[in-house]
Amino acid sequence: MRRRRSLAAEGSDAGEVNLTPMLDVVFIMLIFFIVTTSFIKESGVEIERPESSAASPQPDAQLMVAITPEGAVWVDGQPVDAHRVGEAVAGLVSGDGGVVIQADREATTGLLIEVMDRIREAGVEQVAVAATRSTP
Repeated sequence: MRRRRSLAAEGSDAGEVNLTPMLDVVFIMLIFFIVTTSFIKESGVEIERPESSAASPQPDAQLMVAITPEGAVWVDGQPVDAHRVGEAVAGLVSGDGGVVIQADREATTGLLIEVMDRIREAGVEQVAVAATRSTP
């Protein structure tokens, strides 16, 4: 009689599903997605972008630089002097990385051009200005 009980106990274990391999696969996939994700450093302030009918997506941007209506320049969530923006950007952008400047529609054009010049002088070749696509 004891033998029947032990066989019944063993039989109930055989019907269970082992979830360990599935959890391993999910964990490996999570690590894969974390490693392959490209991180974009945001500017740190809210900007009202100007509208453009010719705006196109910029998928390879690595860093965002923001210019507020008051004339403040923000890089990676920190305010930066407009004359030193090139030094700040050069330390954050890798060799092939690009920079997108988010200038508020109320910001002065002179400051935008000065920031673009400082970034290009720092060795960053890919500089773009962000705009919101408008419907024609």
